[in-house]
Amino acid sequence: MKIIYILALAMIISVMNSTMFNVALPSIRHDFDLSSSQVSWVVTSYIIIYAIGSVTYGKLADKYRLKNLMTIGLCLFAIGSIVGFVASDYWMVIVGRILQSAGASVIPASSMIIPIRYIAAEKRGRALGITSSGMALGTAMGPIIAGMITSFADWRYLFAISLLSLVTIPFFRKYLNQDQVRPLKIDIWGGILLATTVTLLLLAITNVSLILAIITIVMLIVFVIYIRKVDQPFLDPAIFRNSTYTTTMIIACLALIFNLCVPYLIPQMLSSIHQLSSFTIGLIMFPGALIAAIFGIVGGRIADSKGNTFLLRIAFVLQLITYALLAVFTDRSYWLIMGVLVIGNTGLTFAQVGLANTVSRTLAGAQVGVGMGLYMMLSFISGAIGTTVLGLILDRVKSPWSLNSVWYAGGANTFSNIFLVFAIWIAIIILFLFRYLHAANHNSTLSK
Repeated sequence: MKIIYILALAMIISVMNSTMFNVALPSIRHDFDLSSSQVSWVVTSYIIIYAIGSVTYGKLADKYRLKNLMTIGLCLFAIGSIVGFVASDYWMVIVGRILQSAGASVIPASSMIIPIRYIAAEKRGRALGITSSGMALGTAMGPIIAGMITSFADWRYLFAISLLSLVTIPFFRKYLNQDQVRPLKIDIWGGILLATTVTLLLLAITNVSLILAIITIVMLIVFVIYIRKVDQPFLDPAIFRNSTYTTTMIIACLALIFNLCVPYLIPQMLSSIHQLSSFTIGLIMFPGALIAAIFGIVGGRIADSKGNTFLLRIAFVLQLITYALLAVFTDRSYWLIMGVLVIGNTGLTFAQVGLANTVSRTLAGAQVGVGMGLYMMLSFISGAIGTTVLGLILDRVKSPWSLNSVWYAGGANTFSNIFLVFAIWIAIIILFLFRYLHAANHNSTLSK
C-alpha cells in the first residue's frame, strides 16, 4: 500500500495545479492585457490535454512500464512548471500549461491502473479511497493556496509549487516493479484521430459552437471507421462489446455530469449571492473537502467490506440530501452552506470510489489500461459538459420564480432551481443505477 500513498501525494499536487489557476486568472489577464476569452486558455488548454493524456497514458501503460511513464510524465510536469515560472510573455504561460498537463495527466491514468495491478481485489476499494482522498484534498487546498500566493506574491509562484511532484519519482521507480509489458503496436494515427476528436469536442462544448460540434461528429465517424479497419487500433472497439463495461461507463458519466460541476457552481453562488471574496470562498469550501478527503479512506474500506453497491447507496443518498438542502437554503447563512458541503463532498468522494471500483471490475488483461484511461477521459468530458450548461444557465437565465415550493429563495431563484434539478437528477440515477447493479450482481457479472 506504500505506493498508493505516494500516488495520493502526486494526485494532490496534480489536482491543485488544475484548480489554483482559476483564482489567478484575473491577475494573469491584467499583467498581459488580455480579454476574458484569451485568458481562459490558461484553463482550457490544461483541461483538453489532461483529458487526452488520461486515455493516452492508459494505452501506453499496456506496452511500457508504469515507472517509466510516471518518470517521463512527472519530468514533463516539472519542465512545464519551469517554463511557466519564467514566463515573460503570454505564449510562454500557455506552453507551460500544455507541458504541465501533458505530464500531469499520467497521474489520473495511473490512479486507476496502479490499484488494479498492485492491489488485491478485496483491498482495491481502500486503495481507490486513498487516491480519491488525494483528489479531494487537492481540490480543497488549490484555491486557498492560490489565494494566499496571489495576495502576497506573483502568480508565477503557482507554477513553482508543482515542482514538488519531482520528489515522488524515486518512490515510483522503487515500488512500480511488477509490470508485465506486452509486445503491442501503438497505433499513432489512431491516437492522433482520438486526440483531435476530443479536442474538437471540448472546444465545441466550452465555446458552445454548432460548427465545431458538426466537425466533431464528422471526426468521430472517421475515427470509428478507422479503428474498425486497422489492426491493433489505439482504442480497440472490442472493449465496447463488453456490455457490462459500456453500461457501467454510461451510468457513471451520467452520475458525474453535474456532480463534478459543484466546485464551479458553489463559488459562483457564494460570490453572486453572498458577495464573498475568492479567498473567503476557498475557506468556506475547505472544511467539506478536507473531511471528504478523510472519509474517502473510510469509503474505500466500506467498498471492500460491504461492496460497491452499498457504498454507492450511501454516496447518492448523501448527495440527494445535499442538493435538497441547498435548494431550500441557497440564500441563507453561508456557514450553513459550509456544513451542507461536508455532506455533499463526502457523497461525491464515495461516488468516485464506488464508480471507479465498479468499472475496474469489468475489465481484465490488456483492456485495463485503456479502459480505465477512457473512464477518466469521459469523466472530464462529462464535467466539461455540465459546467458549460450551468455557465449558460447562469449567464442567460434570471428566474423570477422558484421551482422550490418549500422555501422561497428570493434573489437566489436560479441557484435554487439548479440544485432542485440536481436532486431530481440524482434520484433518477439512483433508480437506474441500482436496478442495473442488482441485475448485474444477480448474474454474477460484478462482484463485491
